[in-house]
Amino acid sequence: MIAPVPFRLADRIELRRPHPCGGRTWDVDRLGADLGLRCTTCGRRILVERRQVERRLVAFKARGPEDGVS
Repeated sequence: MIAPVPFRLADRIELRRPHPCGGRTWDVDRLGADLGLRCTTCGRRILVERRQVERRLVAFKARGPEDGVS
């Protein structure tokens, strides 16, 4: 079994597939079974299953604080 990726609030991540606006960088603004992501290019907010985000994750651009409070 593969360990889950430790996401934090305020993480900035890059995903494989671009958003229709052309942006590939997202800010994590909600944690749980679904992750709330906000596009850094256009500001659109989406909810994506954690498992999908883990598969599409390319890199962490910036990490949020350890305690999860931004």
